[in-house]
Amino acid sequence: MQTNLGRRAALLGAAGAASAFAIGGRAFAQTQPLVFGALPPLTGAGGPYGPAMLRAAQGVVEAANSAGGVKGRQIRLAFEDDQTNPDAGVRGARKLIDVDRVQALMGTWASSVTTAVAPLCWENRVPLFTVSGADSITLLPHQGHIFRTQPNSRLQITTGSNWLIAKGAKRVFHIAAQSPFAQSSQEVMTERFSAAGGSVVGFIIYESNKTAFRSEVDQIMRARPDTVVLNGYRPDVTILLRELFRAGYDGRRFTFAYAAPPAIFESLPNEVTNGLTTFQPSPDLNSTAFNRLKASFGSTDVDPYSAQVHDHASLAILAAAKAAEATGTGIRDAVRSICQGDGTKVDNVTDGLKLIAAGQAVNFEGASGPCEFDERGDIRGTKFRYDVAEGGRYRMLELA
Repeated sequence: MQTNLGRRAALLGAAGAASAFAIGGRAFAQTQPLVFGALPPLTGAGGPYGPAMLRAAQGVVEAANSAGGVKGRQIRLAFEDDQTNPDAGVRGARKLIDVDRVQALMGTWASSVTTAVAPLCWENRVPLFTVSGADSITLLPHQGHIFRTQPNSRLQITTGSNWLIAKGAKRVFHIAAQSPFAQSSQEVMTERFSAAGGSVVGFIIYESNKTAFRSEVDQIMRARPDTVVLNGYRPDVTILLRELFRAGYDGRRFTFAYAAPPAIFESLPNEVTNGLTTFQPSPDLNSTAFNRLKASFGSTDVDPYSAQVHDHASLAILAAAKAAEATGTGIRDAVRSICQGDGTKVDNVTDGLKLIAAGQAVNFEGASGPCEFDERGDIRGTKFRYDVAEGGRYRMLELA
């Protein structure tokens, strides 16, 4: 069941309005669907990931509805495209919260979008499940309404810096798109390389809508780094890789996997991309949940964000089933009780719903791995994957 109920369903909803009851200032009918919202980047810089993220959430909703839904209520997934843009994200979130009356929101990708959307969520008591990494997000006064399955920027940059140091990097140049992620990344990188006897020999923050980086590449070449960390998005990283190649840079190029997805090989010749190293938080590649999602996707790759949004939907649904009342507040308060503790381990929403209905405790571990959150709502840990570009494709170097 997706965004529009249709005329017949709307009439049925109107007929049942007399049985509505109020919870937390919001009215519901016991026979009406339980509505969740998705706000993925279907277009913009996150466009390569958004459609698969939405598909993952839809699959979980379909499985839950086939199992009878939540306490007899079917689930409807409403969604909007955040366009990888904060303004569009706010418009989409307002529509989902005010019109669709969602009880939880999932799937925001860019940190700038999540930062803009988060106040709407906590003000309306709607939990927000996100894959954004900026440290600042969970430092917001969200009153427990944010759950982040993506490692925060400190953990990501610490892990990436330690890996580079272990590979012999000494002189690093950091070039980053203007984002909440940039400054905190620089601080952590400087801290780690200084402690290891290296240094960050240059740092540039640029506007992501640039179409050329000649002056920035000149600065990089003058600094003579052995490694360039490209902390941006696919459009600008594509340009930077081309201009670094033309300038004759032959050192290590290191970037986030979302900034150089496999589709980048369609835009650049192999001689430009060969040797590029990417890293990313990795799903649990050996888990039943991941392999089940992979099978359902067929020829479409399961990226880390799709795996995480699969788990967002599962967490929201199982928390709603566990809560005394399937409201935003109830879901917020029940999340940790269904993914942390000594309950029976489950890796899918169907088994989880059955156990919760039988009064049993569950511990959900999904396609992205264990979902344990600290007091701020940050995921406690995950594995990271490193790949190198060779001949127009990626080869995995390490999973650690």
